Amino acid sequence: MITETPSNHCFQLDQNFFGFKPEHRVDLHDNIFNLLWHGEGRWDWDTIYNMPVHIRRHWTKRVNDIVKTRIDASEAAAKNKTKKPKA
Repeated sequence: MITETPSNHCFQLDQNFFGFKPEHRVDLHDNIFNLLWHGEGRWDWDTIYNMPVHIRRHWTKRVNDIVKTRIDASEAAAKNKTKKPKA
């Protein structure tokens, strides 16, 4: 019968998971919120959270482009509105 206990020196139980650090979790949830808000009901939270990262990045870029286009258009309209027509 073996009476020896396994030695502890061969098991390194340090964290080796390549997940989010606590400070990055906030960025993830901000990203999810922004996709939900600007997606105007097209997705739900679970869908975005479980979406593969590369696809979520794609949609984030698309939403950012759409928002930037809207901002540029509204700034251009405001600029044209403030210009006085030549008489």
